[in-house]
Amino acid sequence: MFKEFKAFIMRGNVMDLAIAVIIGAAFGKIVTSLTDDIIMPVIGKIFGGLDFSSHFLVLNPEKVPAALAGSTDYAALKKAGVPLLGYGEFITQAVNFVIIAFIIFLMIRAVNRMMPPPVEEVAGDPADVVLLREIRDELKKKS
Repeated sequence: MFKEFKAFIMRGNVMDLAIAVIIGAAFGKIVTSLTDDIIMPVIGKIFGGLDFSSHFLVLNPEKVPAALAGSTDYAALKKAGVPLLGYGEFITQAVNFVIIAFIIFLMIRAVNRMMPPPVEEVAGDPADVVLLREIRDELKKKS
């Protein structure tokens, strides 16, 4: 069983997948930072100083602890177990997704342009057609 597992792990596609997951996780952190630290503040500034991370609705105000009453700290309220509808966080994650999807699109487009176009093989006649032609030619010779 160990030999089978070792053979499985050492196959190229498994190693490629592991590397892709690691790079993808690092890439996700970069995009998250780009979104949270650069893009969303600019969007917030354009729309009059909005901070999307602090946009939420408290679904059950009775569950808000007295120490956090009137708080606009989404992370603190969420940590305290207050039921929240964090639409600002959703907007941030949606922007993250669009950025990642666009960058992946650009990468795939660049790879496709670097690859040579597929060579179309000239398909020969099927074997039965060739055989029938040979038979026809032989019959013509005999006539």
